This record gives sequence, C-alpha cells and structure tokens, in this order.
Amino acid sequence: MSTPIRANTVLPARREPITLHTADDLKLVGELALPESGEPKATLVCLHPLPTHGGMMDSHIFRKAAWRLPALADLAVLRFNTRGTASEAGRSEGTFDSGKSERFDVAAALEYAEFSDLPNVWLVGWSFGTDLTLVHGLDPLVQGAVLISPPLRWSTEDDLRAWAESGKPVHALIPEYDDYLRPEEARRRFAAIPQAQVTGFPDTKHLWVGKAEDALDAIVGAVAPDVPTPLPRTWDGPSETRQVTIVDS
Repeated sequence: MSTPIRANTVLPARREPITLHTADDLKLVGELALPESGEPKATLVCLHPLPTHGGMMDSHIFRKAAWRLPALADLAVLRFNTRGTASEAGRSEGTFDSGKSERFDVAAALEYAEFSDLPNVWLVGWSFGTDLTLVHGLDPLVQGAVLISPPLRWSTEDDLRAWAESGKPVHALIPEYDDYLRPEEARRRFAAIPQAQVTGFPDTKHLWVGKAEDALDAIVGAVAPDVPTPLPRTWDGPSETRQVTIVDS
C-alpha cells in the first residue's frame, strides 16, 4: 500500500558516513547516499547554506535529497559540512572562512567523487553554497551546476564569465520572494552566462520552507532529465521515519 512521503521519511539507499580530507590538512564530516542497487545516473555534490546562519549538511533540501533521491531518481547524493560546520553527523575541523579557504573543501569533495568513480558529477549549491559553486567549483569533473537561492554575494563578474566560457549548464532556481536576489534581477545578472537557465518559483522564499519538493523536482530535471517529474509523493516499499537533531553550527 502506498504511503505519503513526509518530511522525515527515509527511503531505501546505501548510506555511509565519509570523511573528506582537504589539502590544508582538515577532516570534513560527510555522508554518501547511493541507490540501493545498480549504478547512479548522476551524482549531486551538495554545498550547504551559510553555517553562521544555521546552514549545514542537514539543511532540509539536502537532507531530503539524500533521503529520497537515491530511491526516486537513482541519484547519488554526497553532502558534507564545510570547515567549522556542525550537524548531527559531527563537526568538521577548521573554522569558517567566509568562502575563501572553503575552496579546499569543495576540492576535497570533488576529489572524493572522482576517487570513488561517481558518475556525472553536478554541484548543487544553496545560498552560500552557490557562491562556493561559482567561485571554486569550475572543475573538469563537474558537468554543471544547480544554484538554489543564489545571492551572488561573493561571486564576481569574472566567475560568471568563466562559467559562461566553459559552456557548462547552469540552472538557477530563484524564489519569488527571495531575501537577496529575485527573478527579474537574477535574469539580468545571469545574462552574463548565456547558457544559464533561470527559473522563478512563485510564492517561495529563500529557505524554501514547504517547497522542498519543488526544489527536488527541479534538481532532478536538471541533472537526470530522463527521470519523470514531478517525483512521486508516495512510496510503495519499505521506509523509515527519522528525527534529526538540529545542531547549532
């Protein structure tokens, strides 16, 4: 019998805690979730929102991505805490560096994905994570980027130009009522990347409260367009219900 997929529903997957090792000798806490069987269609490397404002690997869109997308879309989901960030899984070593030294964190995640032979790697940034994506994520391994609520706070015109010249796909998901960058302004700013697709989301705010399903559908549509969306909202097989302890970063 089908049961609704709720906020705390965990669908079947192969999940394992991982440790990322940075070039400046830090250990970062993370998790890799893989489809229960077979090879993933694509890999999401998730870069979370600002840790000084509560962002972490358990930020709700990424938590739900890890709990649902291996089963619903055959995707691998790699999420981790950037330096100095804590979640229920633990605290990563180091201290927050306003997006500068975090370049080593992004590189460590991509190195792990490459070493693990994870296929079709996409960066999925949310808020602060979108700046990490645009500034530090243009790596040969990366197939493209999904940017959720990008503030374009630290990203420069040079960063946008580099993505434009790469030709790699960029999908910007822009809430109608975002605190930092709304759809009309986003279309103007992202015009610097001709291949960028800017999609506005009505009645949505920066944190996507109550709108995670829309974000997950858009992510899957970008990285695995052969998977039908909207994704199922019910599940016929085994599942768990899990409560997450929210840790102050």
